[in-house]
Amino acid sequence: MDRLSFATLEKQGYSGYLLKDAPERVVQFGEGNFLRAFADCFVDLMNEKAGFNSKVVLVQPRGGHPEAADRFAEQDGLYTLILRGRENGQPVERKRVISAASRCLDPKRDWEKLLDCARNPELRFVISNTTEAGIAFDPACGAKDTPPSAFPAKLTVFLHERWKLGLPGVIILSCELIDHNGQELRRCVNEYVKLWALEDGFAAWLDRENIFCSTLVDRIVTGSPKADAPRLWEELGYEDQLIDTGEVFAAWVIEGPQSIRNELPFEQAELPIQVVDDVTPYKQRKVRILNGAHTSMVLGAYLGGKNIVRDCMQDEAIRGFLEKTMFEEIIPTLDLPKEELLSFAASVIDRFDNPYIDHQLLDIALNSASKWKARVMPSLTEYVKRTGNLPKRLTFSLAAFIAFYCRGERNGEAYPVRDDQWVLDFFAAHKNDDNAALAHAVVTDERLWDGALAGVEGLEAAVTADLNRIDEAGMYEAMKECAG
Repeated sequence: MDRLSFATLEKQGYSGYLLKDAPERVVQFGEGNFLRAFADCFVDLMNEKAGFNSKVVLVQPRGGHPEAADRFAEQDGLYTLILRGRENGQPVERKRVISAASRCLDPKRDWEKLLDCARNPELRFVISNTTEAGIAFDPACGAKDTPPSAFPAKLTVFLHERWKLGLPGVIILSCELIDHNGQELRRCVNEYVKLWALEDGFAAWLDRENIFCSTLVDRIVTGSPKADAPRLWEELGYEDQLIDTGEVFAAWVIEGPQSIRNELPFEQAELPIQVVDDVTPYKQRKVRILNGAHTSMVLGAYLGGKNIVRDCMQDEAIRGFLEKTMFEEIIPTLDLPKEELLSFAASVIDRFDNPYIDHQLLDIALNSASKWKARVMPSLTEYVKRTGNLPKRLTFSLAAFIAFYCRGERNGEAYPVRDDQWVLDFFAAHKNDDNAALAHAVVTDERLWDGALAGVEGLEAAVTADLNRIDEAGMYEAMKECAG
């Protein structure tokens, strides 16, 4: 079978959109599955629908894997993206050959080629997704290292090379999963400017001509379907070593000046991208509605007999619990326009009901103590603050969390509880408490909640009652009753 390439597609009579040649206006630190199914997909769509006419140079953040970079050369930078999920309740599957990437560089082998990209007058954007640990300052990095090991150090050298030629700055879109990712990247770059005693003129150019944008990214990317690859190759008619898969839903919120909209024609391409003054409320929306709904539901649903998220969505009682949690208890605590919140919540329901992703509840249950604190507790306390009442289902989710950590068995079979050791030790110490003592110990524990729950009036009693109901009726029936 022929390998995917422009020649292979031409031989097939492929009629989809392809862009063979265009200026390399984007450099992307990160060649992995996520950015290829997210940012590069968007660039490809802007090329087709809005005449963006840009190629993306992919860069391995750390390098040292030239064979991976060579795979892109073997396929002319092409790869197949398969997006699957639900839209408006209906299953959707889309296949597209992405032709936005021009090449992939291994900085350990191709450092000078990467610096040539910095010298390109047509370059305008830098995108990064170098993992949560990628944006970090390492004082061991030297300006003359070829290349420096840390990504912010590489970027500093890259931008300095551009400044030396008197070229304009760039727009930097950080996609790492940390708070204020763009600002943190800028801080690290400034640290290297100081460490390396770089020119005052360069520092001024950095501030004046470069825009470091924090962004919020949202798309589940399932990556290379290795088990299904031979079947998919038969369907496609070619071998593709870079095939990528993900969900249909996507959202990219960019914090920066509105002038970015004039340079990225995402509106003309009808893409789910927003440019906002502050990304914080959008992150809060995602954490509270998407992540919070997950965490509120999954522990009880697992003890209630379910194993994957999609099964929960097929169960009327558990789905009802989830929907009422989102629409009646989480959304009223958020301040974005209500229509935006309702639309996002509806998309979450479609995403949870994705027929193509088997999202295991026990995987989501990992480190649930910190997840409940970050994702659910703020909604519970804000609901109490705004209404003076306890949110029935968010409160029940705390009882379900306690039951999951203390019971350790479902239908007589043990299940793994995975968390920090001190969390496991805490629940082991209270495993034999009666429900009232257990609820008191959990609600008032300073280390678990930083004291945020101890003063919530009536919470101990409500959690105790929920634990009693779980013991009497079983988790599923208790959850069903709570959904009513």
